[in-house]
Amino acid sequence: MILLRKLLFPLAILYGFITSIRNYLYDKGILKSYSFDIPVIAVGNLSVGGTGKTPQIEYLIRLLSPKYKVATLSRGYKRKSEGFILADANATAEILGDEPFQYYKKFPQIQVAVDADRHNGITQLLAQSEKPEVILLDDAFQHRKVKAGFYILLTAYDELFCDDFMLPTGNLRESRNGAKRANMIIVTKCPPNITEIAQEKISEKLMRFLLPRNDNVKVVFFSFVDYDDRVYNQFGSLEVTKVKLQEKLLLAGIAKPKPFFNHLQSENDAVMAFSDHHHFKESDILNIKSQAVDKIIVTTEKDFVRLEADIFAAQLYYLPIKSQLINNSDTFDQIILNYVGTCTRNR
Repeated sequence: MILLRKLLFPLAILYGFITSIRNYLYDKGILKSYSFDIPVIAVGNLSVGGTGKTPQIEYLIRLLSPKYKVATLSRGYKRKSEGFILADANATAEILGDEPFQYYKKFPQIQVAVDADRHNGITQLLAQSEKPEVILLDDAFQHRKVKAGFYILLTAYDELFCDDFMLPTGNLRESRNGAKRANMIIVTKCPPNITEIAQEKISEKLMRFLLPRNDNVKVVFFSFVDYDDRVYNQFGSLEVTKVKLQEKLLLAGIAKPKPFFNHLQSENDAVMAFSDHHHFKESDILNIKSQAVDKIIVTTEKDFVRLEADIFAAQLYYLPIKSQLINNSDTFDQIILNYVGTCTRNR
């Protein structure tokens, strides 16, 4: 696989050239970007998947929803629907996509919408009788048709964008210079005990890609994945310390499932890994059930919303995660609140 990626280097150069031309056309105003008279925060990455966008969106929801009417807008990746959809009581993971449906179930106080055309999606949200006061764009860093007011760029600790290369040789969707659009960078999935010296070294590598602006301070933050101490289903919960000791089936359909498996796995566990956003077919469900006879099944929260209707409810559990900033969380929160508050006051 590594050899094949190296052989495809000419395609990576071509792909990088095409994306650079596209960005140039947007930067110069030849292709039109649309701004909105409302705080819009875009969370995304330069690489393909696995940087922890969902936990970061949830962090922002928890921060902002007690003070503002919040809406999330996602593409709805691999959903079996089209166009703009605002989640309601009829929503399912197939209609919205797994991540938006997860937001809808966890945060009933917010609006959750999907639309591949973010410009149309925001326009439709603002046409609702209950208009949002803040819109969070999920995985929209490359969606240049909309110009967000604030960009949060995520990059994984073990795959920093500054050390990567363009697809298909590397995992970058666009050139590393795309980071200049970011107002801040969050290095995700760090070891919780990462030292300040290590943070400083990474910050120095990343900060050189950020252009100075007058509107927002350019900073780099560091976060880690904080696993809940319990697994849950609709009937109750179990302590993770006890779950780790019992024989079980671990199941995940996410981009990088290894940390999830490592956190829970014991010697006799069965493990099943599927592709990211996998749509479970009847044959998959039958295979899962055959592997989980007399065992509990523990999966990710994203997979749970797709599986709970197909597997015996008392058997299936999920492990919640949160994005936790390693330090300077008060500074991060204040930067976001200052942007939203200032933007709201200036409307």
